Amino acid sequence: MADNKIFVECKLANPCDEVFAFYTTRHGGYGNGSYAGLNCTGYCGDDLAVVEKNRSLLLETLPCRVDSLVMPRQTHGNKVLVVDGGFMEKDAEERRNLLYGVDALVGNCRNVCLAVSTADCVPVLLYSPKGVIAAVHAGWRGTVSRIVCNALEVMKRDFSCNPENIYAYIGPSISLQAFEVGDEVWEEFAAAGFDMEKISCKKTETGKWHIDLWKANAMLMESSGLLPGNISCSGVCTWSNCNDVFSARRLGINSGRILSGIILR
Repeated sequence: MADNKIFVECKLANPCDEVFAFYTTRHGGYGNGSYAGLNCTGYCGDDLAVVEKNRSLLLETLPCRVDSLVMPRQTHGNKVLVVDGGFMEKDAEERRNLLYGVDALVGNCRNVCLAVSTADCVPVLLYSPKGVIAAVHAGWRGTVSRIVCNALEVMKRDFSCNPENIYAYIGPSISLQAFEVGDEVWEEFAAAGFDMEKISCKKTETGKWHIDLWKANAMLMESSGLLPGNISCSGVCTWSNCNDVFSARRLGINSGRILSGIILR
């Protein structure tokens, strides 16, 4: 993990000085209890004053300039919002309204951090050398509805990005071994056309299905044209590492969230 650092740098398959990506940990910060320590999400029950202090601490600690932190109010949907110069020129209330019900951000503004909140769901960070980045929140519902494909489509359509040149990072989230689901969830994936032999298994000792959200999202990205070698994964299971990163399944819904962010310098 992070040697008690408040964030971990995400290593993209193609390191580049133009972009900086990271995810936060439970070390440092001002939170207490299930919100200890660096929760930067303001809609999970934490004290908003503490959340603001944590955000300020994070931005002061990051090794690059950040003029704005843009975070959506996620609802486990598949809506993508473009964060460009026009968005940044809007007033704070209008930006806040536009961010509600959004689970992925795509943008091309310099020194603006696009970030999503997770605590078992999958954060995906995307970078194109054309100077375009994205942050995606893909829980199991978002994965079923292919939100990462939606974000990639916006990168292609609005910014002319070539999928073969896009790099992806799958951040800390629940692993196949820990993600036990009911039959109804397995059936939703199957009905949506996923290759269940590749992304799921049934544990003989429990008779319960387990689903691999990392592989499911990697396969979706490959179907959108990303090269397998351009997709990196942290390999950090939130359930197994709940002392280092937040896990709602281990700590409860009333707990902190990981912030996964990406910045164009």
